[in-house]
Amino acid sequence: MTHNEADGGVITIYWSCVASDETYSATEGGKLRCEPDPSSPDFIPYADLTESDVLGWVYADLAEGDETPEEAKARIEENRIGKVQGQIDRANSQADGLPWAVTGA
Repeated sequence: MTHNEADGGVITIYWSCVASDETYSATEGGKLRCEPDPSSPDFIPYADLTESDVLGWVYADLAEGDETPEEAKARIEENRIGKVQGQIDRANSQADGLPWAVTGA
């Protein structure tokens, strides 16, 4: 995150969601630009932020239509998990080799 030194207002949040198993992974990430307003009752200075606060802002920003932040989180996570499963499925349906190569010789 990038924040103002003077008031602790967060300016930019860089985020990523990573799904992985021991072999495959899928990442989605982005940048959330913030416009901190220290006069707002909802303002939280950088030093007082929790991970939950920041993730709440990110998920709220990612919500589509009538989607709640929790639904946005679930959608992003399910999408990444689906990408990993797709990689696993492709790997399990493919084989390497040369048909003319003699094996076991």
